[in-house]
Amino acid sequence: MFRRTTLAALPAAFVLLVPLVRPALMERSSAVAGTGAEVVAETPVAARTLDLTIDSPAMDRREKVRLLLPRGWSENARRTWPTLWLLHGGVDGYEAWTRDTDVAELTARSGVIVVMPNGGRCGNYSDWWNYGNGGSPQWETFHMTELRRILERDYHAGKRRVIAGNSMGGLGAMLYAARFPGMFEAAAAFSGYLHTLHGHEPGRNSTGWGPALACPGTDWRRVWGDPDDQAAIWRAHNPTDLAGRLRGVRLWVASGNGRAGSLGGLPFTDPVEAAASEHAHAFVGRLRDLGVPVSARFFDGQHDWPYWERDLHEAFPMLMDALRPG
Repeated sequence: MFRRTTLAALPAAFVLLVPLVRPALMERSSAVAGTGAEVVAETPVAARTLDLTIDSPAMDRREKVRLLLPRGWSENARRTWPTLWLLHGGVDGYEAWTRDTDVAELTARSGVIVVMPNGGRCGNYSDWWNYGNGGSPQWETFHMTELRRILERDYHAGKRRVIAGNSMGGLGAMLYAARFPGMFEAAAAFSGYLHTLHGHEPGRNSTGWGPALACPGTDWRRVWGDPDDQAAIWRAHNPTDLAGRLRGVRLWVASGNGRAGSLGGLPFTDPVEAAASEHAHAFVGRLRDLGVPVSARFFDGQHDWPYWERDLHEAFPMLMDALRPG
């Protein structure tokens, strides 16, 4: 399973040329936004592409965020823009979507700020339990409180948001949409691990395949604890358990079955995508049992960037439509 792009996306719970108006590198001290988090540097990377370095109390270190800025954006603008949050998969980083897809071209005329934050190699888009001690890493707090407020205060981000992600990022997209009701108008998961307790048998070590596999040496119980002893924490971070809280959010779920499809892949069944497919079917089934509408796409395909790029293209019209005022 460790091929060029699968490794970069392995889950941790298993053009328009718009000139930037800011200097090439600029130290800032004003973007505290009431949380103590502060932008300490901005680095233009390409047309429309701006990397932020944020000193984050929630993370107890500096973290990176990549922005794709819309046409007409400027530091002195008197308007706001809606945001598309785009989350990366496990064993990867904030550069993933611009590195391996055409997201810059796809969004060039969309009129949205695309927000691509670092989520950690095995972060699970969660504040970690840390054996009951709490503390860093607090990925959820970094994204949903610190970064969101910075974007709204200093980068003209508006109040209308949609979110999408691949693999671990698909988990994050549904988690954030469910855990923060009203925050996102729509959420899309591509090969996401959407039932984190799928296959778990109480009293047996049947869960925890995530960081143990993707991040050797990581104690996966740091994230949510033991699924028996800390079952409430697991269920509070399981999209399938939280499915009812997604009512009113426009939802999109896509997953391959592990077999090579029209975009190529391994000559045998990809076990990572096959597992993601089981999760996706369980999640979609739960939504439908609850009467929560969802658009589901199941196909021959593997855990790889060509399929996620296609997933984003297919979900993109729905995401953009959800940002239009009702």
